[in-house]
Amino acid sequence: MSKMDTGQLLRAQGISKSFPGVQALSKVDFTLRRGEIHALMGENGAGKSTLIKALTGVYEKDAGMVWMNGREIHPKSPLQAQDMGISTVYQEVNLCPNLTVAENIFIGRYPRKRMLIDWETMNRRSQELLERLDLYIDVKQSLSSYSVAVQQMVAIARAVDISNGVLILDEPTSSLDTNEVKQLFAVMRKLRNEGLGIIFVTHFLDQVYEITDRITVLRNGKLVGEFETEQLPRTQLVSHMIGREWNPDDAAGSKQARKGENQPFVIAKGLAKRGSIEPIDLTIHRGEVLGLAGLLGSGRTEVAKLIFGIDKPDEGEFTIDNAMMSSMYPRKAIQQGFGFTPEDRKVAGIVGELSIRENIVLALQAREGLFKALSVRKQKEIADHYIQLLRIKTPSSEQKIENLSGGNQQKVILARWLATQPKLLILDEPTRGIDVGSKLEIRKLILELAGQGISVLFISAELEEMVQCCDRVVVLRDKNPIGELAGADMTEDRIMHMIAEGGLTHDQTGGIGA
Repeated sequence: MSKMDTGQLLRAQGISKSFPGVQALSKVDFTLRRGEIHALMGENGAGKSTLIKALTGVYEKDAGMVWMNGREIHPKSPLQAQDMGISTVYQEVNLCPNLTVAENIFIGRYPRKRMLIDWETMNRRSQELLERLDLYIDVKQSLSSYSVAVQQMVAIARAVDISNGVLILDEPTSSLDTNEVKQLFAVMRKLRNEGLGIIFVTHFLDQVYEITDRITVLRNGKLVGEFETEQLPRTQLVSHMIGREWNPDDAAGSKQARKGENQPFVIAKGLAKRGSIEPIDLTIHRGEVLGLAGLLGSGRTEVAKLIFGIDKPDEGEFTIDNAMMSSMYPRKAIQQGFGFTPEDRKVAGIVGELSIRENIVLALQAREGLFKALSVRKQKEIADHYIQLLRIKTPSSEQKIENLSGGNQQKVILARWLATQPKLLILDEPTRGIDVGSKLEIRKLILELAGQGISVLFISAELEEMVQCCDRVVVLRDKNPIGELAGADMTEDRIMHMIAEGGLTHDQTGGIGA
């Protein structure tokens, strides 16, 4: 861990913030030391984002005080916060892809010579800033020509150059692969050793224990506690976050108690689309959770879109309950009892400007048609039922869905399809980017639904989740189905081996091969 001076760099005391019907923060204290990486943890809706926005002037706090280097500060905007030494890099990189790397680093503060932009100085200083982060790229190239990971490094370079005091990283690893995360962590360690204080917001427990010095946990807008990372067991961290004892075997136990009907519901033979997925045979049984595993770009989402009718196959056969389907499209899929939660809930899942009620009844109303409009009273009745059933945290069903946390938005999308009483649920990364407590609830819900006879096609990048929830897993690699695992053969190690090597030997699988 860091050997830097552990004096207080940033201190917040008694921070409170409320919105109509919601107490987002209640008398929260927070301390960041010089030369430390400090994790800010909590479930979605715990108050993490609100605290960051209160510290950086996005929100005006209702009560409380903030000190920077022992001096009380009152930032009224992110720009003022930057001037005071606090910069934030958000999950979605907020830069201009059409501009060069150097222009992005110095946007709004270009060095000038006789009223003109001093391009030579700007490019040289940009190169020096990035080399400080061990990033060697051409700063004259447009930002869009580089990967998301590089763009994030550029955002960090800009933030460090502006503040050089406090750096807030809000979910910086959500879109990065393993090697990119390692590169980011190397940069974070380097900045920590130079004396910066880094606030790190993430849902990944492994990363918290790999990179952080201390952890602050929030729950329901209140401070649960501040802990030294090395002294806080993972199970206690999760219990602090969700407010109850956590048993990671709960989902596995539910799965073992469940018995599937083993009756085929959906059968796809040779289903394929050029450029998306090579021919695949797939059978989904009633009451079964069938997993699709593979790396990003392996074809998992493409298979889901073909089955729901979003994309049209170039070849293959498709039957539902032994009835041959000549074609499939989303409305027909809904009429057949299919539901689909997309990978990107913000882009393709929620309708942000609509209320929770309106989002929940969306699919049900689409199935009924425009001439069988559900009354507002019936809509509210349905919405309130699922808000209570799924424990969606909201003051009312009339709240705009865009105001909910990610985990609660995901629950609303699930409620939308549960309201249609589905026969098949296609869940594409339903737990991505949500907190541990919500993940556990959604995993349990998946198994409960399967226990009721609902079929589930489940996609997740988290192999532990796949093993816990699925009866079978079909592994995809480079848009090709390469094998299937079930029972005792379905372990994280074997799935990983299939993804990496393209198949398993007879000895490793007990007979199941690529």
